[in-house]
Amino acid sequence: MKIKKGDTVLIISGKDKGKTGKVFTSLPKEEGILIEGINLMKKHVKAKKQGEKGQLVQMPAKVNISNVKLICPKCGKAVRVGYEIKNKQKNRICKKCSQII
Repeated sequence: MKIKKGDTVLIISGKDKGKTGKVFTSLPKEEGILIEGINLMKKHVKAKKQGEKGQLVQMPAKVNISNVKLICPKCGKAVRVGYEIKNKQKNRICKKCSQII
């Protein structure tokens, strides 16, 4: 997966189009990511003890990786990610400025 935990991304489609956020969970098998404060859903939580009230909790939902672009830390633009192999090591590179991410 080209996007990892800790990366800053730009949403390019959907209800949150144009927003940026930091990835806090990567889900490679589902081809998705969870982003802080983006694509929030509401979940009803039942009361666990008698006399306690139920709650309405907001939690982030999965965003498909095809709907986001990585923001390059060097040039600050939304870019596609490429790979470069040097010294038997695979590095992610920015397609615009060709710097290692």
